[in-house]
Amino acid sequence: MSGPRRLPGPPGPGRLRVVPGGHQGQERLYVRAADGRVLAWYDREAARVHLPAEDDREAVLEALGPFLTGPVAVGPPPVPTPADLARLSLRPDDDLAPNRPGEALLVALERDPAPAHRLRPDPRRRALAAERATGEALDRLEGAGWRVLHSVPLPGGDRIHHLVIGPGGLFTVHSLYARKQRVRVADPSVTLGRHEPEPLLRGVRAAAARASHALTAEVHPLLALTGPADLRVTAPPRGVRILRDTDLADLARGGGVLKPADVEALHAMARDRGTWARA
Repeated sequence: MSGPRRLPGPPGPGRLRVVPGGHQGQERLYVRAADGRVLAWYDREAARVHLPAEDDREAVLEALGPFLTGPVAVGPPPVPTPADLARLSLRPDDDLAPNRPGEALLVALERDPAPAHRLRPDPRRRALAAERATGEALDRLEGAGWRVLHSVPLPGGDRIHHLVIGPGGLFTVHSLYARKQRVRVADPSVTLGRHEPEPLLRGVRAAAARASHALTAEVHPLLALTGPADLRVTAPPRGVRILRDTDLADLARGGGVLKPADVEALHAMARDRGTWARA
C-alpha cells in the first residue's frame, strides 16, 4: 500500500514536505518536517494557514508558496470549542451523526428482507422512502446553519426519525408516506386515503417531549408528509406543525432562537447515543 502522495517542496537539505490530506471533509495541505512532524496546514476553503509555532512561518510559507491561491490568513489553530471536545471524545459506535435517513429501517431490511413474492409491498419500503425524501430535504438546511440527525434511537425500541437543530430552534420530525393520497388531519388522528384514522399526532408529540427531556431544551414536533395529493386540516393540531416534504425548506426562514454556538453545543449533545438513555 503506497503512502501519501508527496508534492514538491523547496529544494535544499532537510527540505519540508507538502502532503495533501483531508479532515472532516475539508481538503488540506500539511507541511511536514524531515522527521515527519506536522509544522502547519493550509485549509483551502478557509484561506488560512494554521501555524502552531511562529518560528516556522518563513519556511512554511516558502514551502506552501506554489500552492497558495490568493491572500491567506496565517496564525495559530483555533482553540477547540466544548462541542469539538465532546465530538472528539465520542466512540464511533456512540456517534449518531453518521446515521443515514432511515438507518434503522435499512438495517431491519438487511436482517429480515421481505419475501420475494410478497403480494403487497413491504410497508417498511414505503416508510424508508418517506424518511429518505424528508432526510434529503432536511440535509439541505445545513448550508443555512442547521444541523440534522437521523434515526435517533430511544429506550424501548422507539426512535426519532429526524432531529433538526438550527437558528429557528429544535424540531423532531416524523416522516409519513402519503404518496398520491388524500390526507385528513383531525387532532390527534391522521387519515390516509381510505384507511382508518390513526392517533399519530400523540406519538409525534411524545417524541418531541422525550427529546426535550433528554436535551433539557424546548423541542417542537413536526409531521412531514411525503407526496400527498391533498392535505386538509380540520383544526390546527395542538403544538404540531405539519408540512409537505417539499416545504421543509421553510424551516430555514425561522431564526432568532438559537445562536450558532448553541446549535453546535446541542448538536454535540444530541449526537451522543448516551444522551438518549434518559429520554
